[in-house]
Amino acid sequence: MKRIIDFKAAKCKHCYKCVRNCDVKAIMIKDERAEILPDHCILCGHCLQVCPQSAKTLISDLDMVRYMIKRGEKVIVSIAPSYIGLLKHHSIGQVNTALRKLGFTDVRETAEGAAVVTAAYDRMLEEGTMENIITTCCPSVNDLIEIYYPGLTRYMAPVVSPMVAHGMMLRKEYGRNAKIVFLGPCIAKKKEAADERHLGYIDAVLNFNDIEQWLADEGIDIDQCEDTPFKQIDPKVNRLYPVTNGVVNSVLATQKKVDGYRKFYVHGTKNCIELFDSMKSGEISGCFIEVNMCAGGCVKGPTVEDEKFISRFKFKLDMEESTPREPADEDGLAKAMEGIDFKKIFVDKSPKDPMPSEAQIREILGSIGKTKPEDELNCGACGYPTCRDKAIAVYQKKAELDMCIPFMHDKAESLANLVLETSPNLVLIVDRDMKIIEYSSVGEKFFGKTRQEAMDMYLYEFIDPEDFQWVFDTKNNIHGKKVKYPEYNDLATLQNIVYIEKEDVVLATLIDVTREDQQAKQDYETKLETIDLAQRVIHKQMMVAQEIAGLLGETTADTKTTLTKLCQSLLEDGSGSESEGR
Repeated sequence: MKRIIDFKAAKCKHCYKCVRNCDVKAIMIKDERAEILPDHCILCGHCLQVCPQSAKTLISDLDMVRYMIKRGEKVIVSIAPSYIGLLKHHSIGQVNTALRKLGFTDVRETAEGAAVVTAAYDRMLEEGTMENIITTCCPSVNDLIEIYYPGLTRYMAPVVSPMVAHGMMLRKEYGRNAKIVFLGPCIAKKKEAADERHLGYIDAVLNFNDIEQWLADEGIDIDQCEDTPFKQIDPKVNRLYPVTNGVVNSVLATQKKVDGYRKFYVHGTKNCIELFDSMKSGEISGCFIEVNMCAGGCVKGPTVEDEKFISRFKFKLDMEESTPREPADEDGLAKAMEGIDFKKIFVDKSPKDPMPSEAQIREILGSIGKTKPEDELNCGACGYPTCRDKAIAVYQKKAELDMCIPFMHDKAESLANLVLETSPNLVLIVDRDMKIIEYSSVGEKFFGKTRQEAMDMYLYEFIDPEDFQWVFDTKNNIHGKKVKYPEYNDLATLQNIVYIEKEDVVLATLIDVTREDQQAKQDYETKLETIDLAQRVIHKQMMVAQEIAGLLGETTADTKTTLTKLCQSLLEDGSGSESEGR
C-alpha cells in the first residue's frame, strides 16, 4: 500500500508527542524518529494534528487528479456532505459550478451513497438477526475493530461505506474508463479506497484543503459562481451523515417499521475504545450504534483546519434545521442500486506482535533503572501509559530505551554532576548580569569560595569579568587564554570561555596551570644562570689564554735574544781560526 502520511526526518526527533496522542500506539520510534506502523495504524489523523514541528505530512493526490483532467479523461467527483459546512457558499449549486470549472465532468454528492447505506441498515434492523449492529461508515472505526477488536467483527454491519457505495453507483453509471474522485475531510478514505475488497471504485481521494488550493490557483471564487443544481437523486436526510447522530436520524427517517434495537452514537477515539472494551466484555446487547472516530463527526475530520471552520455545534444545528427529515426517493434509489452488491465482509486483521516474558520485561525495566515496582513512575512522557507497556514496546522494537525521560534526565544529571565533582578544572556558568548559576566545587581551591557561597555571588565580586562580558557582547569565544590572579597566591589559569546562545549564558572552564607556570619560570631562571655561568667561563678562558699568550711572547723573545747572541758568538769564533790558518 502506498504511503498516506509521510515524515520529515530532519524535524522529527526526541518529541514523542505523536506517540502520546496515538491511542492505538501505531507509531514506532526508530533512530530517535517516529515511523508509522501501517499494519497498526487506523489513520485517525491525530499525529498530523498534534505534531508541533509539522514533521508529518499527508500525501496528496491533487497533482494526479489535475493530470487526469489535463489528459482529457472523464473525471467524476463524489463530494462528502460535510462540504456544506467547510466550503464557503450561498447555495450548494455554487459548489457544483466551481468544481465543474476545475474540469470535473460531473459533481455528485456522496450522500447518494449514504442513502444506499441507510437502506441497508434499515433492512438489518427490520430483520433483527444481529445481536448488535455497529455502523461501518467510518473507515478508521472499521480498522480499529478489525485490527484491535477482531472479536467484534460479527457486530459490524456487513455493508460498504457511503464513499464506496457511491463509487460503485458512479462506476455503473459512467463505466470502467471514468475516473472517480472522492472529496472529503477524511484521510482514512485513502486506505479504504485501496482496500482489495472493493478496489477499483475510487481512483483518488482529495481533501478540502486540496480543493481550496486548486480553486485559488485557478482564481475561482465559489461565492461568485452561479447556482447550478445537482442532477442526482436528492439524498435529503442522508446529508446529515457528517454530524453526530446523523446516521441514526437518517435511519429513523427512512424506516417504515419500528424495530427493537436501542440506538445511540459514539464519537471520538477514546470513547470508541471504551465502547468496544465494553462490548468485548459482553456488557452491551440489542443496540444499533453509530460510531465515528472524529469527535464531532466527519465535519471535524483530521484535515479540517480549526481557523477555517465554523463551530461544529453551529454546523450541526444549521444542518439539522435545513435538512428535511425525509428519505431519499425510493424508486430512484432502487434503480441506481440495481445490479450492485454493496455487501462487505469484515475480518481479523490483528497484527501478531511478539510478547515478552515477565523475566524479559523485568530485564528491560532494569536497564533503565527500574529495578523495583516503586521505580515505575508510569508518567507517560514516553507516550506509553505505563513503564511495563513501554518495556513491551521496546521488546517489540516499537520503542527505544532512551525514550524514558526521567531515566535520561537522571542519567544526564548524574553525568553532569560527575563532571562537576570530579573535573580538576573549574566550570563556571554566568548569566548576562554576571550572576553565577553554576560553579564546580573545585573553585574553592582556586578562589577560596565554596560552591554554596559562589552560587549567591556575582562574578565581579571576586574576579575581573571583562573577558566574560566581551564574549556576551561579541558572541565570539575565547580559547586557551592565559590569565593570572596574583591576589590568589599567584594563581595562573588557562581559560576557555564560550557563549551558549540557547540559554543566553556564558560557560567557562578554568584550568589551573600555576604549577606549570612556576616550573616554566624556574626553568627560565635556570637557563639564565646557565648562560651567566657560561659567560663567566668564557671570560675566564679568554683571560687565561691572554696570560698564556703573554708568557709565551716573553719566553719567545728571550729565547730569540739568547740564540741570536749564541749564533753571533759562534760566528766570531770561526773567523779567528781561519785567519790564523792562512
